[in-house]
Amino acid sequence: MQIHGFNKTTLLDYPKHLAATIFLGCCNFRCPFCHNSSLVLSTDTQPSLTVSEVIDTLKSRSSILEGVCITGGEPTLSKDLPEFIQVIKDIGLKVKLDTNGSNPLMLQYLLSHQFLDYIAMDIKNSRNRYIETIGVPEYSLDAIDSSISLIQNSGIPYEFRTTVVKEYHTLEDMLAIGRWLEGSKEYYLQLFLDSGDILSPGLHAPTHESMLEYQKALQPYFNTVGIRGMETN
Repeated sequence: MQIHGFNKTTLLDYPKHLAATIFLGCCNFRCPFCHNSSLVLSTDTQPSLTVSEVIDTLKSRSSILEGVCITGGEPTLSKDLPEFIQVIKDIGLKVKLDTNGSNPLMLQYLLSHQFLDYIAMDIKNSRNRYIETIGVPEYSLDAIDSSISLIQNSGIPYEFRTTVVKEYHTLEDMLAIGRWLEGSKEYYLQLFLDSGDILSPGLHAPTHESMLEYQKALQPYFNTVGIRGMETN
């Protein structure tokens, strides 16, 4: 398992829980706006931590932490993920998984063994623009559809979310996403932020007015539609 980042305390990554965040390397997508491009393109050159280091730290902080967020990269590409999560659960911590939904077989395994307490899946764009947005030619959306269904029927808290980029997302795209995911509980629009480590520099965030327009347009499709990354009234 390639662990390339470890945030010992966060109030942001796991809703309503004080958590630690673990960043795994490698990803099978090449989203131009990815803010962790070093974990995607040059994993082997990144500083790393051992599983033992991370687990020992979690054990020492188990009295104050409530959960762990496992993110990436794409965590479900790691074959050791179930074993790793089992150790975390044995410590007594909840587990939130961030995923791009490309590995429904791993997702199904984790859900069937009750390893997950929360799932956040990135919805990159509308179906018509998905391949363009993930940067993988001729990609089939079958896996994405399967993961969406698994998550919707998982019986655990979940959210779908889209990082909104001016050059890649329009109101029409947002409405198409709403129709695709209609009936899901929570959906979040995340304002694009140039971290300085993105795959394709020169991209821009939409205006705040556009974000609010998208939020309003999507409200009929979900129980909750939130915006992250900007102040709202």
